[in-house]
Amino acid sequence: MKLASLNNATRDGGLVVVSRDLSCCVPAGAIAPTLQYALDHWDDTAPQLGALYQRLNAQPALGESFSADACTAPLPRAYQWADGSAYVNHVALVRQARGAEMPDAFWTEPLMYQGGSDGFLGPREPIGVADADWGIDLEAEIAVITGDVALASSPERAADAIRLLMLVNDVSLRNLIPAELAKGFGFFNSKPASAFSPVAVTPDELGEAWRDGKLHGELRSWVNHTPLGRPDAGQDMTFSFPQLIAHAARTRRLAAGSIIGSGTVSNRDAAGGPGLPISEGGRGYSCLAELRTVEKIRFGAIRSPFLKFGDTLKIDMQDTDGNSIFGSIEQSVMQAGSAD
Repeated sequence: MKLASLNNATRDGGLVVVSRDLSCCVPAGAIAPTLQYALDHWDDTAPQLGALYQRLNAQPALGESFSADACTAPLPRAYQWADGSAYVNHVALVRQARGAEMPDAFWTEPLMYQGGSDGFLGPREPIGVADADWGIDLEAEIAVITGDVALASSPERAADAIRLLMLVNDVSLRNLIPAELAKGFGFFNSKPASAFSPVAVTPDELGEAWRDGKLHGELRSWVNHTPLGRPDAGQDMTFSFPQLIAHAARTRRLAAGSIIGSGTVSNRDAAGGPGLPISEGGRGYSCLAELRTVEKIRFGAIRSPFLKFGDTLKIDMQDTDGNSIFGSIEQSVMQAGSAD
């Protein structure tokens, strides 16, 4: 099934069930007023929401028109947002760009940071940044929402806790990262609010695209309407989502409504190199930092700027029939305060 949260002037939005083709929706408040409530009572709410989903698909007239413009993030705030780096190719390239070594352990144990989860951006909400010189970048990713996860869960047990999947734009301020990491205490100012797709989708809805704990399919991104990336999210993913969840639960329990991100989706090219841009027949990149790194490797100099005020971006994933699965993230970049 497909679920979304509509902006109803409350912090957590109003839960709706969305049709498979994203054309219409029906309020789900009689079952669960919010997505967090549904997750907290999943064994009871999921069958009821699923039945409503089936009725809506069979009789679209039961619903009202669905618009991503009216959506908050599926979870406008969450108990936890932990983002991994499952695509080690991306990690290697970005570390190369800032002259950092690549430890061997990165291939055997996931990287993960705990991001701000008290307020996410909706799929059409602008990215507000005070200073364009901070190096504004998009990061196209996949994320899962979990149910309760027990302490020290195995990947097999963690897999059973995956409730929903979404797309993510994990916004980064690249020029703030080196000095912040040099303090030895992780990201904070360099990681502002992330944005999520309009719709969250249950794994069963994805069919064969969801297998081995990975979402297979092209994750497409554009900057100013120019294609940036179309890597396959199921390819070159060193750590699956069950492995990422198990890593997060190694020393703590995870509460229902925890969000675990994949990290920036990244593919190597067939020859084993860092990958080519779409304009040269490659799969491109899911962030500008990776594009800039490849430019430096290939040409000896960076050619592409980071995002500027007024720039736009789009992130989407389509099924085999060319239909959007989650709805797209479409954002503009604005100077902080001008969008208030």
